[in-house]
Amino acid sequence: MVEYDMSDDRAALAALVGSRLCHDLISPISAIQNGLELIALEQASAAPAPEMQLIQDSCTNATARIRLFRVAFGSAGSEQVMSSRDMTDILAGVTQGGRIAAKWTLTEDLPRFEAQLLSLAFLCCESALSAGGEVSFARVDGIWQIVASGPRMRIEPEIWACLGGPAVVEEISPSRVQFALLSLFARESGMGLLARTEETRIDIRIG
Repeated sequence: MVEYDMSDDRAALAALVGSRLCHDLISPISAIQNGLELIALEQASAAPAPEMQLIQDSCTNATARIRLFRVAFGSAGSEQVMSSRDMTDILAGVTQGGRIAAKWTLTEDLPRFEAQLLSLAFLCCESALSAGGEVSFARVDGIWQIVASGPRMRIEPEIWACLGGPAVVEEISPSRVQFALLSLFARESGMGLLARTEETRIDIRIG
């Protein structure tokens, strides 16, 4: 059995690498999007070709996911603040045209490290919603409540156990690294973390 844990220095270094990768990737993708918009303006009188629309949709989706990854896996300083509007835009972008809906109704800004934990929680829920569903966010008495619901949820008990204690599993794949990081970052920030899974519902509490 392998324990997936990192020292504070290694965790901070990994976060900086995540920030760097996302920063360097977002610029060329945004440039491609801008180029496609210029082409669309020049051909405004004609319907967009299917291949051009496919490229545009792919760039839009890639940009949204990189923004989400930058918050989830990037560096989050204790003094940094993230606007609720930015969280709304990011969640709307990654769920646009997909089978998963995100419900974010909060209006107040939040510390960046909390936005990081919520983004990681969303990615955890997303991995279980193979048939689609909804992820909602609420804050009650200082406790974040993230609830995912959907049909035929794909729950991996040994992975979700990471959120109830130290991230100890026999093996963790890159596609599930968000579980280990959510557990680690919650402990580092001094916030409690609890997850309860059912057949069609997941309930995560952070605070």
